[in-house]
Amino acid sequence: MARVVLPEESSKEISELIDALISLLFESLPRRDQRNWARAYLNGLVRTSGKKTIRNIAGTGASSVEQSLQQFISKSPWDWTPVRRSLAQHLERTAQRPLAWVVQPMVIEKAGDQSVGVGRQFVPQLGRTANCQQAGGIWLTSSDAGFPVDWTLTLPGPWTAELPRRRRAGLPDTARSLTPAQDAVHAVQRMAATWQLQRRPVVMEVSHAELPQCVESFATHDIPFVFKVDGTLPVSFGSGGRHKPGPHTAPARELIDSPRSQRRVVEWTRHGRAEGAVTLLTSAAVFATPGEDRLVPAPPTPLLLVGAWTEEALLPSEFWITNIDDRPLAQLFLLGKLTDRVALDFAEVCEPAGIRDFEGRSFRGWHHHATLASVAHAAMLLGTRGREPGPHLGPARTAPARPVVAAQAAAVPVPQPAPVVPGQSPRREYIR
Repeated sequence: MARVVLPEESSKEISELIDALISLLFESLPRRDQRNWARAYLNGLVRTSGKKTIRNIAGTGASSVEQSLQQFISKSPWDWTPVRRSLAQHLERTAQRPLAWVVQPMVIEKAGDQSVGVGRQFVPQLGRTANCQQAGGIWLTSSDAGFPVDWTLTLPGPWTAELPRRRRAGLPDTARSLTPAQDAVHAVQRMAATWQLQRRPVVMEVSHAELPQCVESFATHDIPFVFKVDGTLPVSFGSGGRHKPGPHTAPARELIDSPRSQRRVVEWTRHGRAEGAVTLLTSAAVFATPGEDRLVPAPPTPLLLVGAWTEEALLPSEFWITNIDDRPLAQLFLLGKLTDRVALDFAEVCEPAGIRDFEGRSFRGWHHHATLASVAHAAMLLGTRGREPGPHLGPARTAPARPVVAAQAAAVPVPQPAPVVPGQSPRREYIR
């Protein structure tokens, strides 16, 4: 994997930004020495070559520094939640036009069985069983950049059921064994209820089995969502009546493919690429039935199913379900595609900042590391922009410049004409 190579002037700007972020985001750390170690760790995540382990950050021949960093990350009892909340609030002030919260799964494959949360488990993102940790990031995302602000670490059953494991990992009494999607839903609900953030849609991929619970959880808390689903998902549609019996059930792909006359053309630009793209969109009104485990019957929730044909595909290939009913179809499509923006920033910035590199065994240490890697990610993106001076670092004046990645520099391609899609409608919507 290519690691970020920062020019000297960018590295200096980022270090200065880290100093500012320490005073803005780490006020909850009670002692000055803790804030100093946070500064040292952040600079290490940005500057250290190779894997961002505590040993590599400390450097050779610096055993006392390594011990102090180990104490600060793995054993010190500082609370990471206020830091993440401050980071989210700061990014709401400084990021360019944030649009949504995007939930991004993260899989960390491991060789042993001692790292907190590790276990042999089936991973949908890999399509196979792996010995790994499963985590999730919640990203504040715009069309220009994504920033992780909160993290979940999924704990397989043995980690919460076996007392010796709980004690060795330092799991809190409230820790439970949930699925990655359930962990993400609970984290979003907590953020919405207690972090004093603006109301924004949540974008995430949801499996068939977990869709009813996710829909109900967000609808109960009045959280707008755009869930990416599979085309084989059975969806209910149609209202009962004397002349229109229903409801009916059909796979999402079949329902979306039927009203071809209603398709509209959207021209847009892919994240991280300069060439234009053309997509055909259509939608259908559906509703979600409550989960089977619900004790009290509830009426179905009205939803919108959105389908997209990519390039010259004959059948729709991407599908989303949303409870947002007051936005144009093109905007809903743009929200759904923000997962591509996050995937790009994860690969180009967050991974090089060391998000996967923690080698400790404690639950506290993993969350401390993830918190500091998130701040490092923000510093690396914000620090490469021209900025207005001010106590809160001011709004960005220019679009974010990407850090230079080794063996990856290339000329910007000339935009190409958008491909022609057979059967396209004259109704066009443009996303830039």
